[in-house]
Amino acid sequence: MNFSEPTIERFDYVVFGGTGDLARRKLLPSLYRRDADGQLPDGSRIVGAARSAIDRGAYQALVEHSLQEFLGADSLDPASQRRFLDRLYFVSMDAAAERGWDKLSALLNEKSQPTRVFYLATAPELYGAIADNIHNNGLQTTNTRIVLEKPIGHDLTSARAINDRVGAVFSESNIFRIDHYLGKETVQNLLVLRFANALFEPVWQSNAIDHVQITVAETVGVEGRGGYYDHTGALRDMIQNHLLQLLCLVAMEPPSTLDRESVRDEKLKVLRALSPITLPEIATHTVRGQYRAGAVNGKPVPGYLEEKDIGSGSATETFVAVKVEIRNWRWAGVPFYLRSGKRLPDKVSEIVIQFKPVPYWIFPTGSDQAAPNRLVIRVQPNESIRLHLWTKEPGPGGLRLRNVPLNLSFAETFKNDLPDAYERLLMDVVRGNATLFMRRDEVETAWEWVDSILEAWDNSGERPRFYTAGTWGPSESVAMIVRDGRTWFDEPCSGNGAG
Repeated sequence: MNFSEPTIERFDYVVFGGTGDLARRKLLPSLYRRDADGQLPDGSRIVGAARSAIDRGAYQALVEHSLQEFLGADSLDPASQRRFLDRLYFVSMDAAAERGWDKLSALLNEKSQPTRVFYLATAPELYGAIADNIHNNGLQTTNTRIVLEKPIGHDLTSARAINDRVGAVFSESNIFRIDHYLGKETVQNLLVLRFANALFEPVWQSNAIDHVQITVAETVGVEGRGGYYDHTGALRDMIQNHLLQLLCLVAMEPPSTLDRESVRDEKLKVLRALSPITLPEIATHTVRGQYRAGAVNGKPVPGYLEEKDIGSGSATETFVAVKVEIRNWRWAGVPFYLRSGKRLPDKVSEIVIQFKPVPYWIFPTGSDQAAPNRLVIRVQPNESIRLHLWTKEPGPGGLRLRNVPLNLSFAETFKNDLPDAYERLLMDVVRGNATLFMRRDEVETAWEWVDSILEAWDNSGERPRFYTAGTWGPSESVAMIVRDGRTWFDEPCSGNGAG
Protein backbone atom coordinates (compact mmCIF):
# COMPACT_ATOMS: atom_id res chain seq x y z
CA MET A 1 0.00 0.00 0.00
CA ASN A 2 1.37 3.41 -0.96
CA PHE A 3 0.33 6.72 0.58
CA SER A 4 1.55 9.47 -1.75
CA GLU A 5 3.11 12.62 -0.37
CA PRO A 6 1.97 16.08 -1.50
CA THR A 7 3.97 17.55 -4.37
CA ILE A 8 6.82 19.79 -3.23
CA GLU A 9 6.88 23.31 -4.67
CA ARG A 10 9.99 25.41 -5.12
CA PHE A 11 11.39 26.68 -1.86
CA ASP A 12 14.12 28.66 -0.13
CA TYR A 13 15.62 26.87 2.89
CA VAL A 14 17.50 29.30 5.15
CA VAL A 15 19.66 27.60 7.77
CA PHE A 16 20.74 29.89 10.62
CA GLY A 17 23.87 28.36 12.07
CA GLY A 18 24.69 27.19 8.55
CA THR A 19 28.37 26.55 9.33
CA GLY A 20 27.72 24.75 12.62
CA ASP A 21 28.06 21.07 13.47
CA LEU A 22 24.36 20.22 13.08
CA ALA A 23 24.16 21.83 9.65
CA ARG A 24 27.36 20.22 8.37
CA ARG A 25 26.78 16.78 9.91
CA LYS A 26 23.04 16.33 9.43
CA LEU A 27 21.03 19.06 7.71
CA LEU A 28 23.04 19.67 4.54
CA PRO A 29 23.89 15.99 3.90
CA SER A 30 20.19 15.16 4.34
CA LEU A 31 19.16 17.84 1.86
CA TYR A 32 21.79 16.56 -0.59
CA ARG A 33 20.39 13.02 -0.40
CA ARG A 34 16.88 14.31 -1.02
CA ASP A 35 18.22 16.26 -4.01
CA ALA A 36 20.05 13.19 -5.31
CA ASP A 37 16.74 11.29 -5.13
CA GLY A 38 15.04 13.97 -7.22
CA GLN A 39 12.90 15.51 -4.46
CA LEU A 40 14.18 19.09 -4.66
CA PRO A 41 12.38 21.06 -7.41
CA ASP A 42 14.40 23.07 -9.90
CA GLY A 43 14.95 26.60 -8.68
CA SER A 44 14.95 25.68 -4.98
CA ARG A 45 17.73 27.35 -2.99
CA ILE A 46 19.52 26.58 0.27
CA VAL A 47 20.95 29.56 2.12
CA GLY A 48 23.47 29.24 4.91
CA ALA A 49 23.47 32.10 7.41
CA ALA A 50 26.17 32.50 10.06
CA ARG A 51 28.66 34.97 11.49
CA SER A 52 31.55 33.47 9.50
CA ALA A 53 33.21 35.98 7.19
CA ILE A 54 33.16 33.80 4.08
CA ASP A 55 31.63 34.14 0.62
CA ARG A 56 29.43 31.82 -1.42
CA GLY A 57 32.34 29.96 -3.00
CA ALA A 58 33.97 29.26 0.36
CA TYR A 59 30.65 28.03 1.73
CA GLN A 60 30.17 25.69 -1.20
CA ALA A 61 33.67 24.30 -0.59
CA LEU A 62 32.87 23.87 3.12
CA VAL A 63 29.67 21.97 2.33
CA GLU A 64 31.41 19.83 -0.29
CA HIS A 65 33.96 18.78 2.33
CA SER A 66 31.11 18.04 4.78
CA LEU A 67 29.35 15.81 2.26
CA GLN A 68 32.53 13.84 1.71
CA GLU A 69 33.23 13.59 5.43
CA PHE A 70 29.77 12.54 6.62
CA LEU A 71 28.38 10.67 3.61
CA GLY A 72 31.61 9.31 2.14
CA ALA A 73 33.16 10.44 -1.13
CA ASP A 74 32.33 7.10 -2.79
CA SER A 75 28.61 7.57 -2.15
CA LEU A 76 28.41 10.95 -3.88
CA ASP A 77 27.13 11.22 -7.44
CA PRO A 78 29.16 13.91 -9.29
CA ALA A 79 26.18 15.31 -11.19
CA SER A 80 23.97 15.39 -8.09
CA GLN A 81 26.75 17.01 -6.09
CA ARG A 82 27.25 19.77 -8.68
CA ARG A 83 23.50 20.44 -8.81
CA PHE A 84 23.29 20.59 -5.02
CA LEU A 85 26.29 22.88 -4.60
CA ASP A 86 24.82 25.23 -7.22
CA ARG A 87 21.75 25.60 -4.97
CA LEU A 88 23.89 26.90 -2.08
CA TYR A 89 24.16 30.56 -1.09
CA PHE A 90 25.66 32.17 1.99
CA VAL A 91 25.01 35.33 3.97
CA SER A 92 27.44 36.51 6.64
CA MET A 93 25.24 37.99 9.35
CA ASP A 94 24.36 38.22 13.03
CA ALA A 95 20.94 36.59 13.13
CA ALA A 96 20.04 38.00 16.55
CA ALA A 97 21.13 41.57 15.73
CA GLU A 98 20.85 43.81 12.67
CA ARG A 99 24.01 42.96 10.71
CA GLY A 100 23.40 41.17 7.43
CA TRP A 101 19.62 41.14 7.36
CA ASP A 102 19.55 43.56 4.42
CA LYS A 103 21.71 41.12 2.42
CA LEU A 104 19.46 38.19 3.32
CA SER A 105 16.36 40.17 2.35
CA ALA A 106 17.86 41.14 -0.99
CA LEU A 107 18.79 37.52 -1.75
CA LEU A 108 15.41 36.09 -0.82
CA ASN A 109 13.52 38.78 -2.71
CA GLU A 110 15.43 38.05 -5.92
CA LYS A 111 13.02 35.17 -6.52
CA SER A 112 9.40 34.72 -5.60
CA GLN A 113 9.38 31.23 -4.10
CA PRO A 114 6.09 29.55 -3.12
CA THR A 115 7.58 28.28 0.17
CA ARG A 116 10.16 29.75 2.55
CA VAL A 117 11.67 27.87 5.50
CA PHE A 118 13.83 29.28 8.29
CA TYR A 119 15.69 26.56 10.19
CA LEU A 120 17.11 27.75 13.52
CA ALA A 121 20.14 25.53 14.17
CA THR A 122 21.20 27.95 16.91
CA ALA A 123 21.06 28.28 20.66
CA PRO A 124 17.43 28.41 21.92
CA GLU A 125 17.96 31.80 23.54
CA LEU A 126 18.26 33.28 20.02
CA TYR A 127 14.92 31.94 18.75
CA GLY A 128 12.87 34.92 19.80
CA ALA A 129 15.26 37.52 18.41
CA ILE A 130 15.52 35.71 15.06
CA ALA A 131 11.74 35.44 14.78
CA ASP A 132 11.43 39.17 15.48
CA ASN A 133 14.03 39.99 12.82
CA ILE A 134 12.27 37.82 10.25
CA HIS A 135 9.10 39.80 10.90
CA ASN A 136 10.74 43.22 11.11
CA ASN A 137 12.49 42.67 7.77
CA GLY A 138 9.29 41.65 6.01
CA LEU A 139 10.46 38.13 5.20
CA GLN A 140 7.22 36.32 6.02
CA THR A 141 4.89 35.05 3.36
CA THR A 142 1.73 32.97 3.69
CA ASN A 143 3.91 29.86 3.30
CA THR A 144 6.78 30.82 5.59
CA ARG A 145 7.71 28.22 8.21
CA ILE A 146 10.12 28.28 11.11
CA VAL A 147 11.88 25.21 12.54
CA LEU A 148 13.01 25.15 16.18
CA GLU A 149 15.59 22.60 17.34
CA LYS A 150 15.35 21.05 20.77
CA PRO A 151 15.68 21.92 23.55
CA ILE A 152 12.79 24.38 23.60
CA GLY A 153 13.85 26.14 26.77
CA HIS A 154 15.47 25.01 29.99
CA ASP A 155 12.27 24.55 32.00
CA LEU A 156 8.57 25.32 31.71
CA THR A 157 8.99 29.06 32.27
CA SER A 158 11.67 29.48 29.58
CA ALA A 159 9.80 27.20 27.16
CA ARG A 160 6.69 29.36 27.51
CA ALA A 161 8.76 32.50 26.97
CA ILE A 162 10.21 31.12 23.72
CA ASN A 163 6.83 29.89 22.53
CA ASP A 164 5.21 33.23 23.35
CA ARG A 165 7.82 35.24 21.48
CA VAL A 166 7.98 33.02 18.38
CA GLY A 167 4.19 32.60 18.51
CA ALA A 168 3.74 36.36 18.37
CA VAL A 169 5.32 36.29 14.89
CA PHE A 170 4.33 32.88 13.48
CA SER A 171 1.03 31.02 13.70
CA GLU A 172 1.18 27.65 15.45
CA SER A 173 0.57 25.87 12.14
CA ASN A 174 3.80 27.35 10.77
CA ILE A 175 6.01 26.52 13.78
CA PHE A 176 7.81 23.17 13.48
CA ARG A 177 9.46 21.99 16.72
CA ILE A 178 11.73 19.20 15.62
CA ASP A 179 12.76 16.05 17.48
CA HIS A 180 14.78 13.96 15.06
CA TYR A 181 13.86 10.73 16.87
CA LEU A 182 10.36 11.04 15.43
CA GLY A 183 11.83 10.83 11.92
CA LYS A 184 13.55 7.49 12.48
CA GLU A 185 12.04 4.68 10.43
CA THR A 186 11.62 2.31 13.36
CA VAL A 187 9.88 4.96 15.43
CA GLN A 188 7.42 5.70 12.64
CA ASN A 189 6.88 1.96 12.35
CA LEU A 190 5.44 1.97 15.86
CA LEU A 191 2.25 3.45 14.41
CA VAL A 192 2.12 0.82 11.68
CA LEU A 193 2.98 -2.03 14.03
CA ARG A 194 0.21 -1.10 16.42
CA PHE A 195 -2.57 0.13 14.20
CA ALA A 196 -2.13 -1.85 10.96
CA ASN A 197 -1.79 -5.28 12.57
CA ALA A 198 -4.78 -6.83 14.33
CA LEU A 199 -2.39 -9.17 16.15
CA PHE A 200 -1.10 -6.53 18.59
CA GLU A 201 -3.85 -4.08 19.52
CA PRO A 202 -5.93 -6.58 21.61
CA VAL A 203 -2.89 -7.30 23.81
CA TRP A 204 -1.52 -3.73 23.90
CA GLN A 205 -2.82 -3.01 27.40
CA SER A 206 -2.48 -3.85 31.08
CA ASN A 207 -4.16 -7.27 30.92
CA ALA A 208 -1.33 -8.64 28.76
CA ILE A 209 1.70 -6.36 29.26
CA ASP A 210 3.76 -6.53 32.44
CA HIS A 211 5.95 -3.47 31.84
CA VAL A 212 7.72 -1.41 29.17
CA GLN A 213 11.40 -0.41 29.00
CA ILE A 214 12.74 2.44 26.86
CA THR A 215 16.51 2.83 26.67
CA VAL A 216 18.58 5.43 24.81
CA ALA A 217 22.23 4.73 25.57
CA GLU A 218 25.35 6.48 24.29
CA THR A 219 28.99 5.43 24.47
CA VAL A 220 30.25 8.99 24.01
CA GLY A 221 30.81 11.61 26.69
CA VAL A 222 30.07 15.32 26.36
CA GLU A 223 32.14 15.53 23.13
CA GLY A 224 33.25 19.16 23.38
CA ARG A 225 29.82 20.32 24.55
CA GLY A 226 30.76 20.52 28.22
CA GLY A 227 29.67 24.13 28.68
CA TYR A 228 26.20 23.37 27.28
CA TYR A 229 25.78 19.96 28.86
CA ASP A 230 26.82 21.03 32.35
CA HIS A 231 23.83 23.39 32.44
CA THR A 232 21.48 20.80 30.93
CA GLY A 233 22.00 17.21 32.07
CA ALA A 234 20.48 13.94 30.88
CA LEU A 235 16.94 14.61 32.13
CA ARG A 236 16.56 17.81 30.10
CA ASP A 237 18.70 16.65 27.17
CA MET A 238 17.10 13.25 26.55
CA ILE A 239 14.15 12.36 28.79
CA GLN A 240 12.14 15.56 28.28
CA ASN A 241 12.05 15.11 24.53
CA HIS A 242 13.35 11.89 22.93
CA LEU A 243 12.23 9.34 25.51
CA LEU A 244 8.91 10.97 26.34
CA GLN A 245 8.10 11.10 22.63
CA LEU A 246 8.85 7.37 22.32
CA LEU A 247 6.70 6.71 25.39
CA CYS A 248 3.82 8.63 23.79
CA LEU A 249 3.94 6.57 20.61
CA VAL A 250 3.95 3.33 22.60
CA ALA A 251 1.15 4.37 24.96
CA MET A 252 -1.16 6.55 22.84
CA GLU A 253 -4.68 5.58 21.87
CA PRO A 254 -5.47 4.97 18.18
CA PRO A 255 -5.93 8.34 16.44
CA SER A 256 -9.03 8.77 14.29
CA THR A 257 -6.80 9.57 11.29
CA LEU A 258 -3.12 10.17 10.58
CA ASP A 259 -3.57 13.91 10.17
CA ARG A 260 -1.28 16.23 12.07
CA GLU A 261 -3.65 17.11 14.90
CA SER A 262 -5.21 13.68 15.55
CA VAL A 263 -1.83 12.07 16.22
CA ARG A 264 -0.60 14.95 18.36
CA ASP A 265 -3.86 15.08 20.31
CA GLU A 266 -3.39 11.46 21.38
CA LYS A 267 0.25 12.04 22.35
CA LEU A 268 -0.81 15.00 24.48
CA LYS A 269 -3.33 12.83 26.35
CA VAL A 270 -0.50 10.50 27.37
CA LEU A 271 1.65 13.36 28.65
CA ARG A 272 -1.26 14.72 30.68
CA ALA A 273 -1.82 11.27 32.20
CA LEU A 274 1.74 10.94 33.54
CA SER A 275 1.79 10.63 37.30
CA PRO A 276 3.87 13.48 38.81
CA ILE A 277 7.10 12.47 40.53
CA THR A 278 7.54 14.68 43.59
CA LEU A 279 9.76 14.52 46.67
CA PRO A 280 8.01 11.51 48.33
CA GLU A 281 8.56 9.38 45.17
CA ILE A 282 11.93 10.72 44.07
CA ALA A 283 14.05 8.04 45.79
CA THR A 284 11.99 5.09 44.53
CA HIS A 285 11.06 6.36 41.05
CA THR A 286 14.27 8.05 39.84
CA VAL A 287 18.00 7.45 39.79
CA ARG A 288 20.54 9.94 38.51
CA GLY A 289 24.19 9.18 37.94
CA GLN A 290 27.46 10.71 36.82
CA TYR A 291 30.23 8.75 35.12
CA ARG A 292 33.70 8.33 36.52
CA ALA A 293 36.83 7.42 34.58
CA GLY A 294 36.70 3.98 33.03
CA ALA A 295 36.91 2.26 29.65
CA VAL A 296 34.39 2.11 26.81
CA ASN A 297 34.98 -0.48 24.08
CA GLY A 298 38.41 -1.08 25.55
CA LYS A 299 39.44 2.60 25.35
CA PRO A 300 40.20 4.51 28.57
CA VAL A 301 38.04 7.61 29.03
CA PRO A 302 38.06 10.38 31.64
CA GLY A 303 35.38 10.97 34.24
CA TYR A 304 32.75 13.67 33.75
CA LEU A 305 34.42 16.07 36.20
CA GLU A 306 37.64 15.76 34.19
CA GLU A 307 35.99 16.76 30.90
CA LYS A 308 36.62 20.19 29.36
CA ASP A 309 34.38 23.08 30.50
CA ILE A 310 32.78 21.12 33.35
CA GLY A 311 32.36 23.02 36.60
CA SER A 312 34.36 21.93 39.62
CA GLY A 313 32.29 19.56 41.74
CA SER A 314 29.41 19.68 39.22
CA ALA A 315 26.24 17.81 40.25
CA THR A 316 24.94 17.51 36.67
CA GLU A 317 23.60 14.06 35.88
CA THR A 318 24.92 12.10 32.87
CA PHE A 319 22.55 9.16 33.51
CA VAL A 320 18.88 9.02 34.44
CA ALA A 321 16.53 6.13 35.12
CA VAL A 322 12.87 6.88 35.79
CA LYS A 323 9.88 4.73 36.67
CA VAL A 324 6.86 6.28 34.99
CA GLU A 325 3.20 5.55 35.69
CA ILE A 326 0.36 6.47 33.32
CA ARG A 327 -2.97 7.18 34.95
CA ASN A 328 -5.51 5.78 32.51
CA TRP A 329 -7.47 2.56 31.92
CA ARG A 330 -5.16 1.07 29.29
CA TRP A 331 -1.96 1.36 31.33
CA ALA A 332 -3.07 1.26 34.98
CA GLY A 333 -0.53 -0.85 36.89
CA VAL A 334 1.95 -1.07 33.98
CA PRO A 335 5.21 0.76 34.80
CA PHE A 336 7.31 2.33 32.05
CA TYR A 337 11.01 2.30 32.87
CA LEU A 338 13.01 4.97 31.03
CA ARG A 339 16.79 5.29 31.11
CA SER A 340 19.38 7.26 29.21
CA GLY A 341 23.03 7.97 29.81
CA LYS A 342 26.47 8.72 28.46
CA ARG A 343 29.57 6.50 28.58
CA LEU A 344 27.48 3.32 28.64
CA PRO A 345 28.70 0.00 27.12
CA ASP A 346 26.68 0.24 23.88
CA LYS A 347 25.10 2.78 21.63
CA VAL A 348 21.52 1.58 21.48
CA SER A 349 18.00 2.98 21.36
CA GLU A 350 15.44 0.32 22.14
CA ILE A 351 11.86 -0.23 23.27
CA VAL A 352 11.05 -3.46 25.09
CA ILE A 353 7.44 -4.56 25.55
CA GLN A 354 7.51 -7.25 28.24
CA PHE A 355 4.37 -9.41 28.23
CA LYS A 356 3.02 -11.21 31.26
CA PRO A 357 3.87 -14.91 31.73
CA VAL A 358 1.41 -17.63 30.80
CA PRO A 359 -1.02 -18.38 33.67
CA TYR A 360 0.24 -21.93 34.21
CA TRP A 361 3.44 -23.59 32.94
CA ILE A 362 2.71 -27.17 31.76
CA PHE A 363 6.14 -27.91 30.32
CA PRO A 364 9.15 -29.60 31.98
CA THR A 365 10.72 -27.51 34.71
CA GLY A 366 13.73 -25.44 33.72
CA SER A 367 15.54 -22.28 34.69
CA ASP A 368 13.76 -20.29 31.96
CA GLN A 369 10.34 -21.77 32.50
CA ALA A 370 8.74 -18.45 33.46
CA ALA A 371 10.46 -16.23 30.85
CA PRO A 372 7.52 -14.48 29.14
CA ASN A 373 7.21 -13.28 25.56
CA ARG A 374 8.97 -10.04 24.72
CA LEU A 375 8.69 -7.59 21.81
CA VAL A 376 11.93 -5.69 21.20
CA ILE A 377 11.89 -2.67 18.89
CA ARG A 378 15.44 -1.62 18.04
CA VAL A 379 15.42 2.03 16.96
CA GLN A 380 19.19 2.10 16.35
CA PRO A 381 21.58 0.63 15.37
CA ASN A 382 20.68 -2.52 13.38
CA GLU A 383 17.05 -1.42 13.18
CA SER A 384 14.73 -4.35 13.77
CA ILE A 385 11.56 -5.66 15.40
CA ARG A 386 11.99 -8.95 17.29
CA LEU A 387 9.25 -11.00 18.92
CA HIS A 388 10.69 -13.52 21.40
CA LEU A 389 8.65 -16.73 21.47
CA TRP A 390 8.98 -20.24 22.90
CA THR A 391 9.49 -23.11 20.46
CA LYS A 392 10.46 -26.78 20.65
CA GLU A 393 14.00 -27.76 19.71
CA PRO A 394 13.98 -30.36 16.92
CA GLY A 395 14.95 -33.93 17.76
CA PRO A 396 13.85 -36.98 19.72
CA GLY A 397 14.41 -37.77 23.36
CA GLY A 398 12.20 -35.41 25.27
CA LEU A 399 10.61 -31.99 24.99
CA ARG A 400 13.25 -29.29 24.98
CA LEU A 401 12.15 -25.66 24.71
CA ARG A 402 14.09 -22.69 23.45
CA ASN A 403 13.23 -18.98 23.54
CA VAL A 404 13.94 -17.64 20.03
CA PRO A 405 13.14 -14.37 18.21
CA LEU A 406 11.08 -13.84 15.12
CA ASN A 407 13.25 -11.15 13.61
CA LEU A 408 12.28 -8.41 11.17
CA SER A 409 15.63 -6.88 10.23
CA PHE A 410 15.12 -3.70 8.25
CA ALA A 411 18.48 -4.02 6.46
CA GLU A 412 17.81 -7.62 5.40
CA THR A 413 14.14 -7.11 4.53
CA PHE A 414 14.34 -3.86 2.57
CA LYS A 415 17.85 -4.32 1.13
CA ASN A 416 18.79 -0.66 1.20
CA ASP A 417 20.16 1.96 3.54
CA LEU A 418 17.63 3.57 5.83
CA PRO A 419 17.37 7.32 5.28
CA ASP A 420 18.55 9.62 8.03
CA ALA A 421 15.71 10.91 10.21
CA TYR A 422 16.36 14.49 9.10
CA GLU A 423 15.76 13.58 5.44
CA ARG A 424 12.08 12.98 6.06
CA LEU A 425 11.59 15.77 8.57
CA LEU A 426 13.22 18.47 6.45
CA MET A 427 10.92 17.62 3.55
CA ASP A 428 7.89 17.40 5.84
CA VAL A 429 8.49 21.05 6.76
CA VAL A 430 8.41 22.04 3.09
CA ARG A 431 5.22 20.02 2.62
CA GLY A 432 3.65 21.62 5.68
CA ASN A 433 3.15 18.21 7.34
CA ALA A 434 3.65 18.69 11.12
CA THR A 435 2.50 15.20 12.22
CA LEU A 436 6.01 14.20 13.36
CA PHE A 437 6.73 17.54 15.05
CA MET A 438 5.89 18.68 18.57
CA ARG A 439 3.03 21.06 19.25
CA ARG A 440 3.34 23.83 21.81
CA ASP A 441 1.11 22.13 24.38
CA GLU A 442 3.12 18.90 24.05
CA VAL A 443 6.39 20.68 24.80
CA GLU A 444 5.00 22.59 27.77
CA THR A 445 3.20 19.58 29.28
CA ALA A 446 6.42 17.55 29.05
CA TRP A 447 8.33 20.36 30.76
CA GLU A 448 5.71 20.59 33.51
CA TRP A 449 6.24 16.91 34.33
CA VAL A 450 10.04 17.16 34.15
CA ASP A 451 10.09 20.28 36.32
CA SER A 452 8.52 18.34 39.18
CA ILE A 453 11.47 15.92 39.09
CA LEU A 454 14.03 18.72 38.91
CA GLU A 455 12.41 20.46 41.88
CA ALA A 456 12.35 17.24 43.90
CA TRP A 457 16.02 16.59 43.14
CA ASP A 458 16.91 20.10 44.31
CA ASN A 459 14.91 19.65 47.51
CA SER A 460 16.33 16.20 48.24
CA GLY A 461 19.88 17.53 48.55
CA GLU A 462 21.32 14.29 47.15
CA ARG A 463 24.03 14.26 44.50
CA PRO A 464 24.10 11.95 41.48
CA ARG A 465 25.39 8.42 42.11
CA PHE A 466 28.72 7.61 40.52
CA TYR A 467 29.12 4.88 37.93
CA THR A 468 32.19 3.70 36.06
CA ALA A 469 32.32 4.59 32.38
CA GLY A 470 31.59 1.49 30.32
CA THR A 471 28.95 0.13 32.71
CA TRP A 472 25.15 0.38 32.60
CA GLY A 473 24.90 3.19 35.12
CA PRO A 474 24.72 3.28 38.93
CA SER A 475 23.81 0.11 40.81
CA GLU A 476 20.81 2.02 42.18
CA SER A 477 19.20 1.88 38.72
CA VAL A 478 19.33 -1.91 38.88
CA ALA A 479 17.95 -1.85 42.40
CA MET A 480 15.06 0.39 41.30
CA ILE A 481 13.73 -2.17 38.83
CA VAL A 482 14.71 -5.25 40.85
CA ARG A 483 12.56 -3.98 43.74
CA ASP A 484 9.60 -4.51 41.41
CA GLY A 485 10.72 -8.06 40.59
CA ARG A 486 12.02 -7.10 37.12
CA THR A 487 15.38 -6.67 35.35
CA TRP A 488 16.77 -4.41 32.66
CA PHE A 489 17.03 -5.91 29.18
CA ASP A 490 20.69 -5.47 28.19
CA GLU A 491 21.38 -7.26 24.92
CA PRO A 492 24.79 -6.51 23.39
CA CYS A 493 24.74 -4.80 20.00
CA SER A 494 27.19 -3.36 17.54
CA GLY A 495 27.68 0.35 16.93
CA ASN A 496 29.43 3.20 18.63
CA GLY A 497 28.75 6.83 19.26
CA ALA A 498 25.80 9.09 19.92
CA GLY A 499 22.20 8.93 18.78
